[in-house]
Amino acid sequence: MEPYAQDVAELTAALHLKDAIHIGHSTGGGEVIRYAAKYGKGSVAKAILISAVPPIMVQSESNPEGVPLSIFDEIRKGTGFSRAQYFYDFPIPFYGWNREGAKVQEGIKHNWWRQGMMGSVLAHYEGIKAFSESDFREDLQSVDIPVLVMHGEDDQIVPYHQAPKSAALLKNGKLISYPGFPHGMPATEAETINKDILEFIKS
Repeated sequence: MEPYAQDVAELTAALHLKDAIHIGHSTGGGEVIRYAAKYGKGSVAKAILISAVPPIMVQSESNPEGVPLSIFDEIRKGTGFSRAQYFYDFPIPFYGWNREGAKVQEGIKHNWWRQGMMGSVLAHYEGIKAFSESDFREDLQSVDIPVLVMHGEDDQIVPYHQAPKSAALLKNGKLISYPGFPHGMPATEAETINKDILEFIKS
């Protein structure tokens, strides 16, 4: 996660950004809060975490409600050794298309597959470790900027219980939960999500 945050720091410095609003989905939410905590003092106005991995995903003694490490090992196996099929199947729970009455949006599914197949095996392996094992609890506690936490209650990738925990650790946090929305809600529920994002930005 540290190289991700450093990349953002270098980019924002090169662009001379001030009072920026950083928005991150899933792993990107971890990247946003790590950057804001470690590098963004005085340059970040607000942050938005969407279906995000903080505070910490993997199960441990200090996080008994977390996801077992064996699940992430399965993801590593899929992205490493059966990539084409894995990236074709994974969008189904990602977008909640395995729920009754849901209709697969083939364009989104194929685009997800395209993006997955473009990545490197090593990058995916290390990325899985980063999003699953990084601990963001201190990052969340250290920021004092307004932070919006948005999470679908039917998220099958990053369990919903992550969101209230993140919001509770923040000094100036706000939680919006969405009954029935999936992990990939920025794509499937864009109209609703974008409205709430814009309202938070203007507030």
